[in-house]
Amino acid sequence: MTDESDGRVSVIIPARNEEANIERAVRSVAAQRGVREIIVADDQSSDRTGEILERLGSEIPRLKVIRIESVPRGWMGKANALATASRAATGEWFLFTDADTEHRAGSLATLLARAESENIDLLSLSPGQRVPTWWEKSVIPLVYVSLARRYKFEEVSDPASLAAAANGQYILIRREAYERAGGHEAVRAEILDDVALARRVKSRGGRLMFLPGALWSETRMYRSFHEMWEGWTKNLYALYGGKTKNIAGAAVEVLLTTWMPLVALVIFVFLLFLRSSTDLASLGAGLGGGVCLPIVIYEQWKYRHAIGRLGFELGLAKYLYLGAPLFSLLLLNSARANFLGRVRWKGRDYETGKRTRGGE
Repeated sequence: MTDESDGRVSVIIPARNEEANIERAVRSVAAQRGVREIIVADDQSSDRTGEILERLGSEIPRLKVIRIESVPRGWMGKANALATASRAATGEWFLFTDADTEHRAGSLATLLARAESENIDLLSLSPGQRVPTWWEKSVIPLVYVSLARRYKFEEVSDPASLAAAANGQYILIRREAYERAGGHEAVRAEILDDVALARRVKSRGGRLMFLPGALWSETRMYRSFHEMWEGWTKNLYALYGGKTKNIAGAAVEVLLTTWMPLVALVIFVFLLFLRSSTDLASLGAGLGGGVCLPIVIYEQWKYRHAIGRLGFELGLAKYLYLGAPLFSLLLLNSARANFLGRVRWKGRDYETGKRTRGGE
């Protein structure tokens, strides 16, 4: 455990009905070196979250709990919780992390040292993802691979690039840079407050570092298919720039690059066995299959490489063909929800508009 007098980092965790996760998250950050305080913003939880935090508070003196009583008009719930907690924080650095995120031993000291040695103002991770169910194995890796292509780690970390992104599951930021960017108050209406905050930091001369984070942290984002459907419906439209053409393009691309070669290969093989070996159609089917098979193999190889870089098990590549149509449906549903002007998350309805598109 860290002596509070030596700690420089205020860890800030928003929590709304997180009884399944909050103890693991708090204990994992309490064990880190460099922690000055842990501030949990209990955002009107109606489950056992408050009870668990009260018990943990008797064990962990550095744990402070702030009860959020309401969400002001024009604010997203998470942004309000983070802004409220940050006003009570006293550290030189803030670590914003989610209640479903577990931090590996020694991770904070390692990443803080790296941020300071490289003069980084905001360091964010894309944590490793736990995916125990078939629907998580199918969708979560594919979503993260797609987002890693859109928000390239190297470009976000390049000061000469305009690209900016962050993942709210892990944002380590200098207090001074946070305040210069206007804090969460400046992104209070954004569905993607993490991406929006990163953009503000970079646009004001701050340096970003965005890294694959499976070595340092791990999370399980959703515990039911409904939660996953609701969560990505809320986020995907904004993550794709708030543009329907981007959503449609991504949905078509994932189906064309995964299912089209596979379906064509199956058809070609079927025709090959249906007709005689001397039939021209059979010959054409054989040639077609010879073209499609390398494409299918290449797409599998490319996907294995991409998920491996993000810390997923390589064996999850076999779920690609199940995940592709589900991911496409999620993209289209996110566009539909935003077109209708309303998304829902954790029991709250939020109106969407231009101000909420293109940043978390």
